[in-house]
Amino acid sequence: MDTLTALFYVFAFVLLFAAFRVITARSPVAAALNLVLAFFNAACIWMLLQAEFLAIALVLVYVGAVMVLFLFVVMMLDINVDSLRQGFWKHFPLAGVIGAVIALEMAFVLTRGFDLPVAKAFPPEVAKVANTKALGIELYTHYLFPVQVAAAILLVGMIAAIALTLRKRKDSRYQKPSEQVRVTKAERLRVVKVAPQVETPVADDATSTQAGGQA
Repeated sequence: MDTLTALFYVFAFVLLFAAFRVITARSPVAAALNLVLAFFNAACIWMLLQAEFLAIALVLVYVGAVMVLFLFVVMMLDINVDSLRQGFWKHFPLAGVIGAVIALEMAFVLTRGFDLPVAKAFPPEVAKVANTKALGIELYTHYLFPVQVAAAILLVGMIAAIALTLRKRKDSRYQKPSEQVRVTKAERLRVVKVAPQVETPVADDATSTQAGGQA
């Protein structure tokens, strides 16, 4: 067994263990940290397969951005873990059957993929190109139109999300700093003259009764 094979088995074992801990950990923070570990080991396996771009994208996008944001949200919220775990063992048999079916389907697809005839070797000038550069050439030459369509869809989704979150709500109160800065002295203070009101004293019942008895 060479070094690359040993590293592959080590990373694969840690990846499976971390993925198992994601679904069995009681704390959401522990589950998220195990998911980060699983992503990191998957990136290491992709590095062994000479897929540098996928490995770097996985670390930067998922581990560096998505999971950090997820951890921040989980740690800021007060999540009741006991209520979330209710009915776990009740649905465990069905979940196990579904997981086994998915594993069998993936094994079938992978084994059939290994049985395909080996493609012809790349030309020497193409084989010397780096993985990331070759991926960029493929995306922006043969798959330029699908990439542009996907970019347009993502742009529309981003604009729609911004438009939905920035809509003006009537039930919320907010301040506009620009209007507060432009306000003048006369607008800040207004003097209002109010006419004095003098109420006529009303005699108490006890005073009126005493006055009637003396009379």
